[in-house]
Amino acid sequence: MPIKVFYTSVSGSLEMKKHQDRIFSVLDSKKITYEAVDISQDSKDKNLMRERAGNSSALPPQICNGDIYCGDYDAFENAVEMEELEEFLKL
Repeated sequence: MPIKVFYTSVSGSLEMKKHQDRIFSVLDSKKITYEAVDISQDSKDKNLMRERAGNSSALPPQICNGDIYCGDYDAFENAVEMEELEEFLKL
């Protein structure tokens, strides 16, 4: 199953943009294939992201492996620091 990164192309938050860019950069550098899902283009995608996260107010970026929720930016960054990215992404 492909890794899905739920993000938004429309945000006034510089921190959110940096977090999204960091995730894409790490995945690209490790040659991990992923699908970027822009929740600002379709409210169904936003609802799906929040449903998978189990949080009705979850904000992007959120990461899933197919239908399985992996975590948010903080969990991603922690997995990178602990060198447990593959386990985090359930690869």
